[in-house]
Amino acid sequence: MATRRDVVALGAAAAILVLAKTTYEAYGAEPTVEIVALTHYPVQNALKPVRDFLGTLGGRVKVVEIDAGSAAGEKRIKDVGLKGHVPIVLLINGSDKFKRSDGTAVEFKDFPAGAGNPLGLNGTWSVADFEAAVKAALGK
Repeated sequence: MATRRDVVALGAAAAILVLAKTTYEAYGAEPTVEIVALTHYPVQNALKPVRDFLGTLGGRVKVVEIDAGSAAGEKRIKDVGLKGHVPIVLLINGSDKFKRSDGTAVEFKDFPAGAGNPLGLNGTWSVADFEAAVKAALGK
C-alpha cells in the first residue's frame, strides 16, 4: 500500500513532466518555414537570399518546400486564403503575415519589394522583414 508521501511524490513528478512538456511546446519547438513557390526563374532567383539566410540558422528552423504549381502547392495556397497566380508564399508557423516593429504589417507573398521583379510583381515585404519574422519566431 502506498503511503501519503509516495502519492505526493508521484503527483509532483507527474506535474513536473506536464509542465516540462507544455514549456517545450510553447518555447522550445522549432519554428517551421514553408516556402510555397514556383520552381522556375525568376522566382528561384528572388528566393536565393531567403534560402541563404535560412542556411545560416544551423537547422534551428524546419524548412518545408512545396512547388506552388503542384496540386499540393495550389491546395496550400488556397488553405492560406489566397487566390489567383501566387508565385511565392512564405509561411512561418503557418502564417504569411508579420507585424514590423513600427506596427505596419506585411504579407510574405509575391516577390520581395524592389527586387527588379517581372511585371511589377512586388510584394510588401523585404528579405530583412522575413529575417526579422524568423528571428522573432526563434525568440530573438
